[in-house]
Amino acid sequence: MTNDMTRGSPTKLILLFTIPLLLGNIFQQFYSMADTMIVGRTISADALGAVGCTGPLSFLIIGFAQGLTSGFAVVTAQRFGAGDYEGVRKSVTSSAFLSLILTVLLTLGSVFGARPLLELMQTPDNLIDDAYRYIVVIFGGIGTSMLFNLLSNIIRALGDSKTPLLFLAVACVINIALDFAFILIFQLGVAGAGWATVIAQLISGLLCLLYIAKRFPVLWLKKDDWQLDGHRLLAHARVGLPMGFQTSIIAIGSIILQGTLNTFGSLYVSSFTAAQKIDQLATQPLMSFGITMATYTAQNYGAGNISRIKKGVNRCILISLSISLVGGAAIILAGYALVGLFVPDSPQIVELAQVYLRITTACYSLLALLFIFRYTLQGLGRSLIPTVAGIVELVMRTMAAVVLARLLDFTGVCMASPVAWLGALIPLSIAYFVTIHKLRDFTPQPAQPLAPDSQTVMPAGSGPVSPSECVPAVPDQETVQNTVK
Repeated sequence: MTNDMTRGSPTKLILLFTIPLLLGNIFQQFYSMADTMIVGRTISADALGAVGCTGPLSFLIIGFAQGLTSGFAVVTAQRFGAGDYEGVRKSVTSSAFLSLILTVLLTLGSVFGARPLLELMQTPDNLIDDAYRYIVVIFGGIGTSMLFNLLSNIIRALGDSKTPLLFLAVACVINIALDFAFILIFQLGVAGAGWATVIAQLISGLLCLLYIAKRFPVLWLKKDDWQLDGHRLLAHARVGLPMGFQTSIIAIGSIILQGTLNTFGSLYVSSFTAAQKIDQLATQPLMSFGITMATYTAQNYGAGNISRIKKGVNRCILISLSISLVGGAAIILAGYALVGLFVPDSPQIVELAQVYLRITTACYSLLALLFIFRYTLQGLGRSLIPTVAGIVELVMRTMAAVVLARLLDFTGVCMASPVAWLGALIPLSIAYFVTIHKLRDFTPQPAQPLAPDSQTVMPAGSGPVSPSECVPAVPDQETVQNTVK
């Protein structure tokens, strides 16, 4: 069901939205963790390294798809917050059209470019063949990832973060079962882990589609909704493409860092892979609160509640900083046992992984603030500064890979992410406070009543809606309550 985040306690709404989103993100991480854990324990440590060294490439392409669809959903959430249900439907069709085109381009480019990119990253000779077998399957299934991310982000844009969690849980179980079946029974090796992930993502995407068809009458598309409008497509591209490119820019830094790490040898690659998987899981609460602020901000911006946005951000900062401190301490204490889940009986790998975990967990507070400011700005439709911050993150991570890795060896590689977080946080924090200050006197232009023979009217002034967009009259309370049956 839909969830209006423009009314009620901000703290309660943020927590209730974040908890299922967090669980969903954890399940999504289990896709990748299950692959690496099962591969590492059933095949070899080299197989673990092979899957792990593809992480930056996957982040480059799949991350772009995730950022892109998140950006499209920001527009959808703004239309929903403004009570523009026709705009919500047209946002969905515009998002679907752009996603289809980009899926074709991403699939073709990534499949044919996978091997050259692995070679460019100086992937060790004993890892590159398995790495290619795994990543080419993942890239071939980009359409399944795009399908799930687009539909789940649309569902979340309407305030429902619980349902995608359920579908991710189902898909995670399927993924793990298929991992064992494809690797142990059908002997497909690391490619089997890739197929398990793609099939599980397809199932979760189809479940989202069925749920939308059954439970969201507001999203039941009409013939007129499929009439594409250039201004509307451009509005979605202006938000979605920068968010997608922002993720890819960050991923380029990870690719450069991975290239440096690969020169250290497969032992260090395997250690970094195991530690990074734990780190990615541990930071899910921080990222989930950030993603929540994108939807919370977009809906309240659509409704013109700027003071409410500021209040929600302040509450979210307190919660997220507390979690970063507690979570960081827990990871340091449990680090040895957690790394052992990936590579049993490998004390050298466990010890190297601990170096990574000690450095990154000490800086989780930086990451917590980074996520909140980045996603809040994106919820406001301000994509430029987050993109600039992504470029800063790229530069800082690259400098760490080139300079710190030479000065401090593996320790320098492990410091790359915290250095990049600090670099990106500076422009994001400045941009947030400047933007909120400028918007403090903002009041939305109310939609005019519909003419008896008209379906839409043009807004009289500026606001979160582009002046070129048509906005229907805001429905009465009874209409809102009956939006979802």
